[in-house]
Amino acid sequence: MVYLLGTAFGLGALPRAPGTWGTLAGVGAAVLCLWLPAPHLGIAVLAVVITLVGVPLARAAEREAGRTDPGWFVVDEVAGYLVAVLWLPLASRTLPVLVASFLLFRLFDIWKPWPVRRFEAIPGGWGVMVDDLMAGVYANLVGQALFLTLLS
Repeated sequence: MVYLLGTAFGLGALPRAPGTWGTLAGVGAAVLCLWLPAPHLGIAVLAVVITLVGVPLARAAEREAGRTDPGWFVVDEVAGYLVAVLWLPLASRTLPVLVASFLLFRLFDIWKPWPVRRFEAIPGGWGVMVDDLMAGVYANLVGQALFLTLLS
């Protein structure tokens, strides 16, 4: 069960770039939320739920793998991407927002600018999740600035 959920139903087990596949699962989750009456609320709630479920999953995944943040564990990318698209103009510019947020999130998730990398050291599964949530915050802030500029 840990592996099934931790890999986002197998995406993290795909060869090469499991974080990218996990982020694509986040894109899919965001797209599903677009059909809700309040998409941004749905995205926020889903990000919180995935995070709260992801912390104990991350702890169990680290125990199973015998190392911190195993590559196949990608639920953190799903939650991080959802943070990256929160409160962005999805209704009017859905595809450009989803693609730009994907690229920005992957950039910050790989680069891990200060203090994102420091969050990885938080124990108990929290570090696995929080560093991606912070990468999502950075991506969101840049996305907000980018789209505010483009829509002005």
